Amino acid sequence: MDAQKLSGAPWKIEPTGRYSTSKIQPIRHNFDQHPLMQLPELAKLAKDLVKTKQCRFITPGSEQGSAFFHGDEDPQGRTIDEVFRRMEEPGSWLALYNVETHPVYRRFLEEVTACFKPLVEPHEPGIFNVGGFIFISAPPSVTPFHIDRENNFWLQVKGRKVMNVWDPSDRVVVTARNRDDFIVYGGLEEVRLKDGFRERSHEFDVGPGDGVYFPSTSPHMTRSDPGWTVPGDGVSISIGVVFYTDVTKRAAYVHAWNLLLRTRFGLSPREPGESAWLDRLKYPLGRALIWAKKTLGKFQPKPGF
Repeated sequence: MDAQKLSGAPWKIEPTGRYSTSKIQPIRHNFDQHPLMQLPELAKLAKDLVKTKQCRFITPGSEQGSAFFHGDEDPQGRTIDEVFRRMEEPGSWLALYNVETHPVYRRFLEEVTACFKPLVEPHEPGIFNVGGFIFISAPPSVTPFHIDRENNFWLQVKGRKVMNVWDPSDRVVVTARNRDDFIVYGGLEEVRLKDGFRERSHEFDVGPGDGVYFPSTSPHMTRSDPGWTVPGDGVSISIGVVFYTDVTKRAAYVHAWNLLLRTRFGLSPREPGESAWLDRLKYPLGRALIWAKKTLGKFQPKPGF
């Protein structure tokens, strides 16, 4: 399938202002027109991914402040075909994880990467481990507050959502210790939405062709309200295209060393990016630490190292 010929237009991702990998900002794109992002094609993809437990279902009744828990079985015991037949039912929520493992969607992600690579590489060269997470839901629905390791081009494809994103440097929202712990161990137990946090966020009301770029460890959450729906058009589709770079990789090792300084010696070290010379010092120490934990123990480094 030559998707570009089918669309009649080249694929684009464009920032609405001057782009920086370190800044949260709105973007525009035309991947809402891509044949592979239409609901019938996503239903075919889901039928393949359900076999490898890459279809994820949120806990019923979840709110934006809930723990972000999702399982690999539909809570109602439905087949994936039935899930799609009833996708417009209020509160439906399905995520397709790591779609880069599917050969067709790996090529799709290569198309997306080709669009954002000229934006990213002048700031952060060495893009690697590009992944895709597709979210399909019907309002009222939410994705709870959480953080991720990767940088993220988040693209709204169908329907509408409201996305709240916080600066990754906001230590009221996520402490430096919790950020370090998440990078090294993946812990989200202490990363939770609290009263007063929403007002500190950037809020984006997005529709098809809109998107948001946000850096690694930017807290974020979404909601989709029913006001925009009409019969036959009540499904929201979005995709997070995530990636690491040489910069995020070096920062991960600095986080690892900082976590040791906090937990073992009770220190409050400078965070990645705050001091170039300290980052240069900590990077090899963090690499040696992760190597030792992996070699001498049963520690399996998280993605991004």
